[in-house]
Amino acid sequence: MPELPEVEVVRSGLAPAVTGARVLGIEVFDERALTRHAGGGADFERRLTGRSVRAAVRRGKFLWLPLERSDEAIIAHLGMSGQLLLREPGAPAERHERIRLSIEHADHGELAVVFADQRTFGSLAVDALVPTPDGAAGGYGDPLPLVASQAAHIARDPLDPAFRDDLFRAALARRSSAIKRAMLDQNLVSGIGNIYADEALWAARIHPETRAADMSTRAVNHLLVEVRHVLDKALIEGGTSFDAQYVNVNGEAGYFAHSLNAYGRGGKPCSRCGDPIARVSFMNRSSHFCPRCQRKR
Repeated sequence: MPELPEVEVVRSGLAPAVTGARVLGIEVFDERALTRHAGGGADFERRLTGRSVRAAVRRGKFLWLPLERSDEAIIAHLGMSGQLLLREPGAPAERHERIRLSIEHADHGELAVVFADQRTFGSLAVDALVPTPDGAAGGYGDPLPLVASQAAHIARDPLDPAFRDDLFRAALARRSSAIKRAMLDQNLVSGIGNIYADEALWAARIHPETRAADMSTRAVNHLLVEVRHVLDKALIEGGTSFDAQYVNVNGEAGYFAHSLNAYGRGGKPCSRCGDPIARVSFMNRSSHFCPRCQRKR
């Protein structure tokens, strides 16, 4: 599933094309892509045609496009394989294309925003914008204190200027669960998935099964530094692509997979000590860590 860097790469690619653009028309080819929308395809088209987009915003793995002079937004969740692609008007249909929005921008002219999704777990919807409890910006890309209601339940991510390190440390101190499980809890911290949790824990030399409440303030601070470093590096490298399912708005794959030190490297030598990276079952997925560098304490 795309994590914070992958969704941010998509958001930053969309922003120049959609900010200030007007929706000329919408084609819904598969209503399974509207599972989070309160109405069907006809309602989705009716509510958006003629509307203008104000920004492109992200919180964690959620992405939304606020509408001008409105308390509504188009919210997108990419699921396992969703893609948002920018195409020329009249471009041939993409493989697994579900929805196409035709837009017009004052500077870029007419464009198509295509939502394609092989596994159909992702979706688009018209969603309400609600005030943020802390009064800070709802997400990255928009200064207004408004968040899409479908994303309001998730915590801020570590790259969000309004993320509170002290609150994160306090929450961990109350957790008896393992630190990796806590890192994947989107109600505690958003945007960190399996890949980047493994990478940050490896960089911080912390065993994924370390009890969260047993971590010192220094250890938590070090972990946050490494989380941010890993996420920033992944952003620079366009995210992590293992197949053709995750791409940016131009259909290009990210290359952070070449920089991975732990995730997906089970049995291969640790780039720090040379011992084999371990791979163990974890929440129907896998954890990857170095048993020598990341000793459980």
